[in-house]
Amino acid sequence: MIKRTIHRLALNVEGFADRLFHRTASGRVIDAYIGYTTPEHVVLRGRVLSKLRHATAVAGQSRLANMRQMIGMFLTDEVRGVAVKCNDIETVTDEEGYFTILLPADSRTGWSTEQLLVEGSNAVTHCRVMAPRADAKFMVISDIDDTMLETGAYSLPRNLYTSFTGHAGSRIVFKDAVELMKRLNDDGRNPVYYVSSSPWNLHDFLLDIFERTALIVGPMFLRDLGLSETKFITEGHGNHKGESIDQILAANPNLPAILLGDTAQHDTSIYTDVIRRHKKRVIAVGLRTPGSGLDEADRMDLAALAETGVPYFAATDFKNFIKRLTDENPDALACLKRSTDAAR
Repeated sequence: MIKRTIHRLALNVEGFADRLFHRTASGRVIDAYIGYTTPEHVVLRGRVLSKLRHATAVAGQSRLANMRQMIGMFLTDEVRGVAVKCNDIETVTDEEGYFTILLPADSRTGWSTEQLLVEGSNAVTHCRVMAPRADAKFMVISDIDDTMLETGAYSLPRNLYTSFTGHAGSRIVFKDAVELMKRLNDDGRNPVYYVSSSPWNLHDFLLDIFERTALIVGPMFLRDLGLSETKFITEGHGNHKGESIDQILAANPNLPAILLGDTAQHDTSIYTDVIRRHKKRVIAVGLRTPGSGLDEADRMDLAALAETGVPYFAATDFKNFIKRLTDENPDALACLKRSTDAAR
């Protein structure tokens, strides 16, 4: 009852803000997210907005200017109920402007591009799609914050300060993460997917960071922090990550997975649950630990992960991830060793 009341109040406040600041969805522009493939479909995803609000990294830009740009990316004017089309297949955006188009599966591999059109505009939007190669040995499913990208997500104040006062040119990606992903990806052979609690508003921002730092790009599964008649803010952090990993595993039924994350946001527990649900699909887990060390809860989570029998590596960096796991588990991780040896 209380949650429903707060939900209704939040909807009324949002509607009042839209009217007060004249946030009307008069334009039609597609914010396209990286698509992916399943055995049945080519999945195209995105959101229709009245205008795009992407932050532009400028050297020497003040933290206040960075903050204004970051806040601007969250003040989106969503366009609901409009048609989005690719070839002859059409769908309609939901209450928050999101859409998914399912094309028939085909023989594509690697990277390709599809063209999208939105009702009320003649502008063509290009949507990138990643399809695993036929010679892929495994896939990588990775967290982003504090696994690939230094954020401080374990501390809400630090996370907000880092996220809202920096820009794409100032954010720090761990060098060991860049090197590890390059080796695991093996020049495009093994697909990479990212699962994060960051909102979809940051999709383009994160891509800018990845491309600037040469971090391997892949389809992202982010969170919707929006508000609608049927949804209040979003699902929980653990539910989102676990369900997204389930979705990626279902999309690639013949590929084993390596899971990468950090201990700060309960990734260990989430990954343990994934392993229990999908026996034999996960061949290794890599976890970045905080410099301050593990606490008792972390140790308990790692003990539960160890009970699954899946090889794991937990350290402050990923420099010895591949060597440690392949040395200790040569049979279980034969596909990992062969692929990464070839990438050297």
